[in-house]
Amino acid sequence: MNVDLNNLNFDLQSINDLDFREAGNWPVAGKAALIALIFAVIVGAGYWFMIRDQIDQLHTSRQQEISLKKQFEGKAHKAANLDALKAQLQEMQTSFGTLLRQLPSETEVDSLLRDISQTAAVDGLEQKLFQPQSENKKDFYAEKPIHMIVTGGFHDLAKFVSDVAALPRIVTLHDISIKPAGKNESGQLSMSLTAKIYRYLEQDGGKK
Repeated sequence: MNVDLNNLNFDLQSINDLDFREAGNWPVAGKAALIALIFAVIVGAGYWFMIRDQIDQLHTSRQQEISLKKQFEGKAHKAANLDALKAQLQEMQTSFGTLLRQLPSETEVDSLLRDISQTAAVDGLEQKLFQPQSENKKDFYAEKPIHMIVTGGFHDLAKFVSDVAALPRIVTLHDISIKPAGKNESGQLSMSLTAKIYRYLEQDGGKK
């Protein structure tokens, strides 16, 4: 495309000579340039003051949409597994109830102490020490330590530990130490330990 520069009535120099007070008498090219300038200013101002804020709001809305979508997906996943969670909760409550029933009430503690002592005797152990301590109260239960020292053969000691674990009530053994018994007890072992029994604190009118 060839442009004849000689036929142009408006050039850059003429722009500098234009008088804005006589814009009505400007050549067509000058008027077009002024309109284009005004349009560019309006568009630029509109973008800066209006469109830019709307774009920022759109971006924020998109981020919120993504966040809400993730929350929805998480809740939908939980809702889909609600029945499984209810079943798991029921199973936990049943297991917890079973454990509670293994904790003796206050009136059953003395009987459990006798059971532990009798277990040692039945297993052929000689009791050097059987010393119940004060209770330590926790959230919903109390633990009662018993310091014990028993002597006997290796297999008798092992059987005692196994029989205590098999008691219908929960009894745990701690701080177990085994060493040879005295000189007059050849082939015998001395085992010191702390047995702990647990009592359910009957805060709601007794154990169910």
